[in-house]
Order: sequence, then structure tokens, then C-alpha cells
Amino acid sequence: MTAFQHPAKRWLLAAAVAACAGAAQAQDGVKVVYHLMEGLPQATRAIGNIRNHLAAEPGTRIVVVTHGPGIDFLLDGAVDAQGRPYSGSVADLVGKGVQFEVCNNTLTVRNISKDKVAMEARIVPSGVAEVAKLQAKEGFVYLRP
Repeated sequence: MTAFQHPAKRWLLAAAVAACAGAAQAQDGVKVVYHLMEGLPQATRAIGNIRNHLAAEPGTRIVVVTHGPGIDFLLDGAVDAQGRPYSGSVADLVGKGVQFEVCNNTLTVRNISKDKVAMEARIVPSGVAEVAKLQAKEGFVYLRP
């Protein structure tokens, strides 16, 4: 009987593998995609949600994917209902590791130049395809504020 055929040693090996997997998962943290497509009020809610999320779970990896009217807060000069620029909040969240992504299809359809997009945001070919990829291939949890 080899060491790995012995029932007690198989259990010990299984426990060690599970512990390593759990440690790796804890180290990686939770990955979340926030999906924004409704415009400025949704962006304002999302920014508050993301701040609260990071305060509760600082190790969370957050990607904000935008398309349609959801991109508007990431355009030059965008302000919230109180007239405050979104740029400060976006820069603050980027400093905390949050990634912002803007749908190129939306830019094309709305005839918006890429240079109007906040420099902190990355342009992706398709917002909806990006959300699907993050969920299906990269294990992100989906949130829609």
C-alpha cells in the first residue's frame, strides 16, 4: 500500500489541498463587476455602493463596466445632481483599485470621441460582452446598483 492509498493519509492530503485552495481564495478576495447602463442617477448610487463595499471588504476587486447612458458619468465635465464633478470620485476609487470600463460600441453609436472619456477609464469593445466575460471566464460576481 502506497502512502496515498492509505485512508488516513488520503484524508490528510485532501485536507491540505482544501486548506491551500481556501488560502488562495482568501488571498485573491471576491471579484465583483458593477454593471452600469442607466445614466447619472445609477452612477451616483454605484459610487456610494462601491465606497461602502470597499469599506466593508477592502480586498474586493471591483470592475465597473458601462454602456449606453451608463457611460455618461465617465465623460468630460459630467456632474451629479448637486453639481459635483464625478471626476473626483472616479479618481478616488481608481486609487483604491477600482477599474472603470467604457463600451466602444456606445461611443461609436453616440458619436462620442474617445478623448471625451475620463483618462482613468479603459475602453472595451463591448460593454455587455465584457460583463459576460468577467462572469463566465473570470469568476466575477454580478451587481447592478
